[in-house]
Amino acid sequence: MTAVELGRALRSGEVSAVELAESALDRIRELNPTLNAFALVDEAGARAAARVADEQLAAGVDLGPLHGIPVAVKDLIDVAGLPTSCGSATSFGGVADADAEVVRRLRSAGAVIVGKTTLHEFAYGVTGDRSVHGASRNPVDLSRMSGGSSGGSAVAVAAGMVPVALGTDTAGSVRVPAALCGVVGYKPAYDVVPTAGVYPLAPSLDHVGLFAATSEDALIGYHAISGRQVRSSSGKPVPVGWIPPSAIAVTDPRIEKLARRQLAGFVVEVVRGFPKWDRSVFEEFSVLQGREAFRVHEHHLRAEQDLIDPEVLARLRTGGEVTDRRYASADEARHELAVMVDELLTTYDVLALPTVPIVAPTVGARRVSVEGAELEVRQALLSLTCLWNMTGSPAISVPVGRVDGLPVAVQLVTAPGQEHLLFAAARELEIVNNRTKELYAVDPD
Repeated sequence: MTAVELGRALRSGEVSAVELAESALDRIRELNPTLNAFALVDEAGARAAARVADEQLAAGVDLGPLHGIPVAVKDLIDVAGLPTSCGSATSFGGVADADAEVVRRLRSAGAVIVGKTTLHEFAYGVTGDRSVHGASRNPVDLSRMSGGSSGGSAVAVAAGMVPVALGTDTAGSVRVPAALCGVVGYKPAYDVVPTAGVYPLAPSLDHVGLFAATSEDALIGYHAISGRQVRSSSGKPVPVGWIPPSAIAVTDPRIEKLARRQLAGFVVEVVRGFPKWDRSVFEEFSVLQGREAFRVHEHHLRAEQDLIDPEVLARLRTGGEVTDRRYASADEARHELAVMVDELLTTYDVLALPTVPIVAPTVGARRVSVEGAELEVRQALLSLTCLWNMTGSPAISVPVGRVDGLPVAVQLVTAPGQEHLLFAAARELEIVNNRTKELYAVDPD
């Protein structure tokens, strides 16, 4: 059941918050040994919060749609009384003294925190298979990646352990695992959701986001963590600009065809010539992220490098080689890209493209073949998401079907302040998907 459905059942007296918490904990106990979605489960804390939620409702105090709803939190976000490991064997100072601001807001909305989810070490990886806690597994196919770095949160929602989970997104770390696991993943606009108490990776690119089964659940979660209300849409068709993904990265044509087909009911125009430069978006992004990640974790490299996963360590060291001049050049590219996107969003309410150009690779894979081209897995997975971290645009990933039995998603993007258009388009896309259920079982021709 979705968060909205659980909320209705709770308020009608069909179920209590304690029963919802116990159901979530039972499912976690059943599935986590296989899926590894959770690094830590706080059974005592969840039960105590659920009892308080029931007492409040009995007293006529309703804190909103998330009141009494079980929620999971990525393990680089502080939860008071619990350790924050950041998926690493290195030292992070032990148990958190206070909740991160985003967790405080969830609690103020009545949410019941059930535990902390597995992530790629330091949140510096999109494959989700490098963590002191082990790899999180894709519930659709256990041999496949969950994606990362917020893979555990995506798995927790996809497997029905919790209806809503927090993640972070620096390059696609919410949207990519959402796409690979077949759930909704939302990255708000930059700096809208506070990052106090969230361990950084690349501060100018980091976003706190969330996972949910539906865009409606994502919206109520966003209301809670942002403190903002998205205004109602007019109900008129949302003009969509389709960005051909092959203009940015090599894309499986079946994914492009399926994504494009699901947008057939929208007012869609094809965006030509984007981006209007000869730079590689992924390369410019990697310079920004690499330099900032090195600065954030430089002390770990000095004192605890032997405890860092070799792949993550190598990536950090590469970031340390970025010069001031090269970083400044990439920052200039970021601003050029932002101008291009701003111009596009004066013509189109929403931009659309696949979230990921490939289906979920097998766990441990580092190369993948698409249309005869050999691609590096990390670059392929991030190629269509990282540019929206550079621009800070709100972006949502919505599942639209399957290829080779594995989930495929469309990514929708809009301008900050226009989130009502983004969620209107996401809801319409979900309606289209519900009308074409056969696409979930049949690959496109």
